Amino acid sequence: MIGLGAGRLHRIAAVGAHCDDIAIGAGGTLLTLCLAHPGIRIDALVLSGGGSEREQEERAALAAFCPDADLRLTVLKLPDGRMPVHWDEAKAAVEELRGQTDPDLILAPRTDDAHQDHRGLARLIPTAFRDHLVLGYEIVKWDGDLGRPAAYQPLSPEIAERKVRLLQEHYPSQRHRPWYDREAFLGLARIRGIECHARYAEAFAVTKLTLDLGTFDLGE
Repeated sequence: MIGLGAGRLHRIAAVGAHCDDIAIGAGGTLLTLCLAHPGIRIDALVLSGGGSEREQEERAALAAFCPDADLRLTVLKLPDGRMPVHWDEAKAAVEELRGQTDPDLILAPRTDDAHQDHRGLARLIPTAFRDHLVLGYEIVKWDGDLGRPAAYQPLSPEIAERKVRLLQEHYPSQRHRPWYDREAFLGLARIRGIECHARYAEAFAVTKLTLDLGTFDLGE
């Protein structure tokens, strides 16, 4: 189990139900990680959008969000909004990802996300990754499902601005959405920053965390 801030990270897994989920929920964290750990391996899995313009967007975007990283991205073709009826395929994809990597950290949707695809994927992760730290990222939406996060990654103003710029630059298919704008992304990051005494931050849910605060054997 990873110790938070305890040393160099070597492998990260990032999963999303849709193209842009990872970048919206954890793009600033990915930028921060990759800049701090050049050459880090990122295994990314996206369940939908394969073979479409959205896959093209995702590949370009994650390459930009993961500078100097060993990025390995898989984009599948599960139907958007139908993950619950494609449970077996989604589970097989998560298990295949597990066979490819033993990550220090997993970035995934939250288990209490209101979107059925996000929530379903989040609940699959611990079935394959049973002894790993999972940070559940948040995505703002009309459902109003934002909660009280347990973990924060502060973002420098430069990283926060870079995240917003990359989101706007690499996902033109999403620009028409009323919530997809600079104010929404920076506004949430500012609120999460206030909550952790930073200018900006990304926030995460943590369902299970094992502490390693040191051991001492008193003997018999």
